[in-house]
Amino acid sequence: MLNITNLSVNFADQELLHDINLQVKSGARHLLAGHNGSGKSSLARTVAGDADYTITSGKIIFNGTDITTENATRRALLGIFLGAQHVPEIPGLSVLSFLKHSCIAHTHFDTGRDLSMGEFLETLEENRKKLNIPREWLNRGVNVGFSGGERKRLMLLQLLMTQPKLAILDEPDSGADNATQKLIAETIASMPQTTFLFISHQTAFTDLISPTDTTTLSGGKIMIE
Repeated sequence: MLNITNLSVNFADQELLHDINLQVKSGARHLLAGHNGSGKSSLARTVAGDADYTITSGKIIFNGTDITTENATRRALLGIFLGAQHVPEIPGLSVLSFLKHSCIAHTHFDTGRDLSMGEFLETLEENRKKLNIPREWLNRGVNVGFSGGERKRLMLLQLLMTQPKLAILDEPDSGADNATQKLIAETIASMPQTTFLFISHQTAFTDLISPTDTTTLSGGKIMIE
């Protein structure tokens, strides 16, 4: 699903990642481990297409397509989802509108057809109930006034609504209570068609996920065991 070869990345003219080689198998639950500052989040953001990270060498092949020079929007439409550790608040844009426009864009890109409002609302209601999300949350601004655990539930809702091919989750357990961490693990288990690359420092949480593979970063390089 993901094949990274000889990847080096700069941020603000400082090299953060050096000669990264990483393969993530289709259907995997791949854990990206390492201490703080080792380059895990930088790698996640680079794969997702964050323009602040400059690729100086190497390639990123996603699902057979070279996406090294593609922007974040194109990568998202191709099926890459980033659940960032720190998500922005978007006042004035409701959760409902955000999800609607995202699903419309993905459906049109994947199938060439327009997503009907009835189909969208039916799927939204199903997933909202699955995650125990109150209906009134949908009319609030994206992430505005939500707690850390509530933001994680909204991330899961977006994940279920868009059904990405690759979901990169940067410390999804951070700020989440035990019940939310269990819900995250259950959601991941319910999506066998999605490949997961996730970052976590908590053994109790990773045990819930049962990683199929683990790669450890240190100083912007992959540690060879």
